[in-house]
Order: sequence, then structure tokens, then C-alpha cells
Amino acid sequence: QVQLVESGGGLVQPGGSLRLSCAASGFTLEVYHIYWFRQVPGKEREGVSCISSSGGSTSYADPVKGRFTISRDKVKNTVYLQMNSLKPEDTALYYCATRESSFTCPNAAIYNYQYRGQGTQVTVSS
Repeated sequence: QVQLVESGGGLVQPGGSLRLSCAASGFTLEVYHIYWFRQVPGKEREGVSCISSSGGSTSYADPVKGRFTISRDKVKNTVYLQMNSLKPEDTALYYCATRESSFTCPNAAIYNYQYRGQGTQVTVSS
């Protein structure tokens, strides 16, 4: 059974950092891409970042490029999203999701998934 559990969200001041974790179970990261999305009530979900099943390909949405870094630990079957220089507009529910794929990560505008986690809230405010 595929399961994704996020953690690491919270309240942080502008300019601060957070590291989100996505613990995966029921499948191996070497077959599935992992995506991070974010959702603000009343708005469309936004693809944030992707790491490919091979680990050799990543992609980022333009608003987070240079500030966010996606990585993974195959031993722990966990994917991380390091978020630096956070801005109030980064406030959202962040969730990880997965889709079986052997290709490189697509453009963030066309991320899609088969399974997703419940999410962790990130609030950037002074």
C-alpha cells in the first residue's frame, strides 16, 4: 500500500528556512518520481519540485528556483525539500505526491500524480 507522510512544516519568519520531509512506504523511490505541490485555499494547486526515480533529474517551479532544493535518502526512503529565503507568498499546505515513471522530471506546470500525502502547513509571517 503506497503511503506518503509529510512533516517539517511550521511557522517561520520571512527570510527563514524549513526542511520538509516526505516518508514513503509501500514502494521504492527507484521506480517512482516524487513531487512537491503546494495549495492555498481558493487557488489552484502549484507544482513546486520534482526528483526523478533515478535521482538524476530534478525540476523546480520558477518562483522557488534558487531557494528550494529537493533531495532524497534511498536508505530511509525519504525525500526532502529544503526551503531557504522563505517569503510570505510561500505560505501554503505542502504535500508530496508520487507517480511511477522512468523519464526525467517534467516542467513543474505539468506535474501529475497517482498518490499523495495529507500535507504539512507552512506559514511564513513576521
